[in-house]
Amino acid sequence: MKIPFAIKEVEIPEGVQVEIDGNVVKVEGPKGKLERELSHPRISIKKEDSKVIIRCELPKKAEKALVGTFAAHIENMIKGVTEGFVYKMKIVYSHFPIKVSVKDGEVLIDNFLGEQYPRKAKIFGDVKVRVEKDDVILEGINREQVGQTAANIERAVRVKNRDIRVFQDGIYITSKGA
Repeated sequence: MKIPFAIKEVEIPEGVQVEIDGNVVKVEGPKGKLERELSHPRISIKKEDSKVIIRCELPKKAEKALVGTFAAHIENMIKGVTEGFVYKMKIVYSHFPIKVSVKDGEVLIDNFLGEQYPRKAKIFGDVKVRVEKDDVILEGINREQVGQTAANIERAVRVKNRDIRVFQDGIYITSKGA
């Protein structure tokens, strides 16, 4: 009788070191170092040669899905320390010119819809934010931190109490990737 397994393998490229210490996965590469705790009582993560193997015996549906999730997290960590992640955002305005600046771990959005006080968006972790004319560029090695910073900026400039068909001002994500 064949025992069912849920197995995913993640290749480790050259120049990247992966260390597994219990439930903690550490990935180190040319751009930096990432660490993440991936734990589930029935899922094991092991390093063999140049592969990371995520495995579960007799998986239920949720555990099978979690094996794939853990593999995706490890792949994102490897991609982050080798290539990094870059999100590009576009500043769009038709009524009042928006001025965007970065200061003390926050993105400051001045003159949004003619408001007197600046709106603020928090920058997570080691994400680097650059403003070039009408573009905002976010770079970092942790995909979740870069994505959350972009979401914070979009949320900070959400239009309230106005017709959004007319007032389409804001800062919007135009591209995500490495």
